[in-house]
Amino acid sequence: MEFHFDVDALLGERVTAVDQHLQPPGRRGPGYTAAHRVDLQQQLMTIIDEMGKASAKAQNLPVPITSASRMQTNHHVLYILKDNEVKTAGKGAIIGFLKVGYKKLFLLDRHGAHNEVEPLCVLDFYIHESLQRHGYGKELFQCMLQRERVQPHQLAVDRPSEKLLCFLRKHYNLQGTIPQVNNFVIFEGFFADQHAPVRKLPSKRAEEEIKPYSLTDRELSPHRGAWTQQGRDRGPPEMRLLS
Repeated sequence: MEFHFDVDALLGERVTAVDQHLQPPGRRGPGYTAAHRVDLQQQLMTIIDEMGKASAKAQNLPVPITSASRMQTNHHVLYILKDNEVKTAGKGAIIGFLKVGYKKLFLLDRHGAHNEVEPLCVLDFYIHESLQRHGYGKELFQCMLQRERVQPHQLAVDRPSEKLLCFLRKHYNLQGTIPQVNNFVIFEGFFADQHAPVRKLPSKRAEEEIKPYSLTDRELSPHRGAWTQQGRDRGPPEMRLLS
């Protein structure tokens, strides 16, 4: 995806990590002023908003779950992959992004015990339609794993599509999933080496109602101002672009 401003100068590295502060990491030469910083931040916000809209469209979501405003109000990290080789007007282009963040979840293990954990979660993953199946998804995902210092089986994935599950199976041999009652998917080995303490809760009796689990941005309807089950009723979206 191309923009009217210089993406290559805005994002210094091939993969740029952005947090809630939305600070552009690009080149800053002589004469750099506060006004320049504001302009660069606005450009970064434009990239996030436009890519978030494209991701939502690819997933058939009613509203984007990734935007600059959401990034500013959550402790998430957005990994943005740029194309250094695009020569159109010499401004570079954006290939895709991967959003991750830590969330407190109640997850079931193979024995049906409830575990309160706070794993790193994959929240949104998108590669531009014109750049699918070129290895960019694997490049971006691998960069995230290295920077976050996490193994693939330690991740929780928010409502993965079949394409994403195939991607994880192909590149990271993640095959066996542990069924959950919420929207997150975890894999065999998730509980094997949790670094943070895991608190096990008593197993739920059959007649008891399961308490609400962590809800995600996908279930928040801005039109109603409340959490909704709309996302669950739609079934798995057609998701994200992967290699």
